[in-house]
Amino acid sequence: MTAELGHFALILALFVSAVQATLPLVGAQRGNVQWMALARPAAMVQFLLVAVAFGCLTHLYITSDFSVLNVASNSHTDKPLLYKISGVWGNHEGSMLLWVLILALFGSAVAAFGNNLPPALRARALSIQALIAVGFYLFILLTSNPFDRLIPAPINGNDLNPLLQDPGLAFHPPMLYLGYVGFSMAFSFAIAALIEGRVDAAWARWVRPWTLAAWCFLTAGIGLGSWWAYYELGWGGWWYWDPVENASFMPWLAGTALLHSATVVEKRDTLKGWTILLAIITFSMSLLGTFLVRSGVLTSVHAFATDPARGVFILFLLIIVIGGSLALYAWRGPQLVSSGLFQPISREGGLLFNNLVMATATAVVLLGTLYPLLLDAVDGGKVSVGPPFFNAVFIPIMIPMIVVMAIGPLLHWKRGDWRAAVQRLWPAMVAALIAAVGAWAIVTDGPFLGIIGMALAAWLAFGTLVELAERVRLFREPMGRSLSRLSRQPRAAWGMTLAHLGLAVTIAGMTGAGAWVKESIQVMAPGDVVTLAGYDFQFNGAHPEKGPNYSTTVGRFTVSKNGKTVVVLDPEKRVYNVSGQPTTEAGIEPTFLGDIYAVVGDRGTNPDGKPGFVTRLYFNPLVAWMWGGVMIMIAGGALSLTDRRHRVGAPAGRRRRDAVAHAGAD
Repeated sequence: MTAELGHFALILALFVSAVQATLPLVGAQRGNVQWMALARPAAMVQFLLVAVAFGCLTHLYITSDFSVLNVASNSHTDKPLLYKISGVWGNHEGSMLLWVLILALFGSAVAAFGNNLPPALRARALSIQALIAVGFYLFILLTSNPFDRLIPAPINGNDLNPLLQDPGLAFHPPMLYLGYVGFSMAFSFAIAALIEGRVDAAWARWVRPWTLAAWCFLTAGIGLGSWWAYYELGWGGWWYWDPVENASFMPWLAGTALLHSATVVEKRDTLKGWTILLAIITFSMSLLGTFLVRSGVLTSVHAFATDPARGVFILFLLIIVIGGSLALYAWRGPQLVSSGLFQPISREGGLLFNNLVMATATAVVLLGTLYPLLLDAVDGGKVSVGPPFFNAVFIPIMIPMIVVMAIGPLLHWKRGDWRAAVQRLWPAMVAALIAAVGAWAIVTDGPFLGIIGMALAAWLAFGTLVELAERVRLFREPMGRSLSRLSRQPRAAWGMTLAHLGLAVTIAGMTGAGAWVKESIQVMAPGDVVTLAGYDFQFNGAHPEKGPNYSTTVGRFTVSKNGKTVVVLDPEKRVYNVSGQPTTEAGIEPTFLGDIYAVVGDRGTNPDGKPGFVTRLYFNPLVAWMWGGVMIMIAGGALSLTDRRHRVGAPAGRRRRDAVAHAGAD
């Protein structure tokens, strides 16, 4: 009965979303208050129904009900409880259910907390959100039903992919989905604004918190994913420009541009059309990621499905959503006239420049991701576009953006003086020079790009601090007055400062881990010692152990420096009982300057003819800084979300005027 209840709840959610997608939209067009009011309870009921369906599927996994095909295909009685729960979304059908759950969650959040929104705009936005939901409910019910029965039921299941039996599965996919599905709310607001033909500062204040929340979640999801790959896959890397990695990175780039563009709309009443287009592009990139993962057009560790029928269905959804929204933009976009004028050298100009750079970077990643697929589709042969291409093209594009990130906030709105801004950045210039010289002196055998990366990180970090000092007039007024100004800074301003500092720390971490990594691969017998980056790795042998649903070989390394033991690492090589698939569990010791990293592999013979194991040893400089920087960026975004202006939107008087104006327009 649990499976049938979940299935019935999904069907009801489809009907509720269909009502939510039509009546409030028509009501907003006709000025029918009762019909518009239906959007709020419908959104909440829809979320409740999807939550019931998701809860049913979770219960089926926990109880190991193998009469359900999805459970039998992806679970096993011996699997630990954590992986039974997280396994709910570790497959195509369950992950799609999580997708629509989060879609409904954002819609219900707007319904619950959007009291400051004009009724017509809220009704239209929730209707657009429901239209998206209708498409995906149909996709699930027609092609990807997670509640299909399996008769006769097997005694046990096929188990979950061993690579997914990790705590990372419990956190990475939900965060990622909260991110790129969350951008659907910005998309819905954008389409609603296009229908009304109105974008203003109030609209920007309403849309920014939802965009910011999605950006925070997506940042967390990408960071968790890179960390998971780093410690689980056993090759010492954290990013490989995998097509599905790119599919999460593209909406992050576009979403970051959208956040900054919305700021310009709010502050200066300009870049309206560009902001609407960015909202469409951002969610379109999210939908593209869904297509890539589930269409079978690529082979990836992230791919969920290879059924062409599912791919065709999602492709039609892509065409309808993206094509329809772009057509509406082409029709209504020219009506969005901006009143704010500005010179190229201004804060608006700096934000626009960075927007264009991020848009270009998004296009580059999109091209590199889709080119092999398109070439293969026209029988042009199989090619691989990997890290060499992206590193050679993407990185140079981002360098000028980082330079401008420190200059832009020091420029005035409307018209600025770049010479004066650069002059005030002399501490950042000194810091960048010191970082470059220090990197060149300490690391003599690394690429020149590493020196540039450290210089850029120092430039951005100290440039951000200079902007904060200028904001509180540090050393230009008595210290007490500056401290008073500092304490009165809006949380959104503090959030911007933290986000930029976090990016600087992340750049330093990526530079160190990418440019200066030390690696050694060899066969080691017990007692063998390998010296790497000043550390002595002594292999003490390996022994078998049993896990809950796997057998493992546990290696042991004693790592010392200057004759003193630093750490003992115990990497594992696991083989899962059901699938027979091996996985690696790296032994990692994080330090401030870098990670000591060891992996044990298959049996082999060392150069002396002694039996041993293949081992991979790494020293990854500054790699922890990367995830520390990500955490700082997330903290900055979260702090901005707590700003009162994001919670209340427009002032009360303006809200009343906007509501009257919107109602009058209808």
